[in-house]
Amino acid sequence: MTFEVAGSTDYPGDDYDLVTFFDCFHDMGNPFAAAKHVLQTLKKKDGAWMIVEPFANDKIEDNLNPVGRLNYAASTVVCVPASLNENGPALGAQAGEQRKREIVTSAGFSKFRRTTQTPFNMIFEGRP
Repeated sequence: MTFEVAGSTDYPGDDYDLVTFFDCFHDMGNPFAAAKHVLQTLKKKDGAWMIVEPFANDKIEDNLNPVGRLNYAASTVVCVPASLNENGPALGAQAGEQRKREIVTSAGFSKFRRTTQTPFNMIFEGRP
């Protein structure tokens, strides 16, 4: 087993069993390009992409709780500016499952599902 550390759109290889993103997809300047790159580098039949993201509902009013408020505050000063600095879509930490699903499936993934969640995180799986 080997581990590689690289950028989200330029890591080498094209036969990964598993690619993981931890609390970063919503910060990216081009999450669509990152998703496309993951798809191109996974094993075509049984590769998987694990995406760990801050817990967020799709509707703003459903995020108005202590954890959601904390995430909105952090997102305002860290996540959104990081994405905007790269001319990105500024998803932010409170981008819900639907927005992430739209990006991942539009990049070509045929399967996207929430595998589990905690009060603080959602864990998603993408499959070719």
